[in-house]
Amino acid sequence: MKEERIIIAGWGGQGIMTLGGIIAYAGMREGYHVSHIPSYGAEMRGGTAHCSVVVSEDYIGSSLVRHPNVLIMMNAPSLQKFQPTAQQENLIVYNASIIDDTEISNDNSNCIAVPANEIAIETGNRRNANIALLGAYVKNKSTFFSPESIDSALVTVLGRYGTDAIDQSRSALHKGMSVV
Repeated sequence: MKEERIIIAGWGGQGIMTLGGIIAYAGMREGYHVSHIPSYGAEMRGGTAHCSVVVSEDYIGSSLVRHPNVLIMMNAPSLQKFQPTAQQENLIVYNASIIDDTEISNDNSNCIAVPANEIAIETGNRRNANIALLGAYVKNKSTFFSPESIDSALVTVLGRYGTDAIDQSRSALHKGMSVV
């Protein structure tokens, strides 16, 4: 049975919930069972934020993710908080613009360092660092999500921002994929 138990974390305003929504929509487009639970810290922008996403071929018994097999980390405090909860052999996709690779302590992890902030700036929208991380995650899990599902999810979640935002996000997505 294919199943992803994902925790996405960072500061409020880094697009944590947006990223979780995109993954959830992509999972639904693929026909999987999906849950998405956001969690905000004391302040929304600048405070801590994380979300849990479960994408599964089977029914989801609990939406609570205690032992993720995927971590998508936007900052070091989030990595420090959630890395100890991860399974032994897991995937960690992290923002190497902010997180130093010496902060990764799990030797059994498959780690992907993404210069997400630099990719976001290069693609014309500094807020697309989360989408660069999504690209690296999707490329690593290419048998889980089709490019069409991810693109459709991008349009669904980001469509209200207009075609320029979608085009910039697609660019950040593809540059994030090229890191893997």
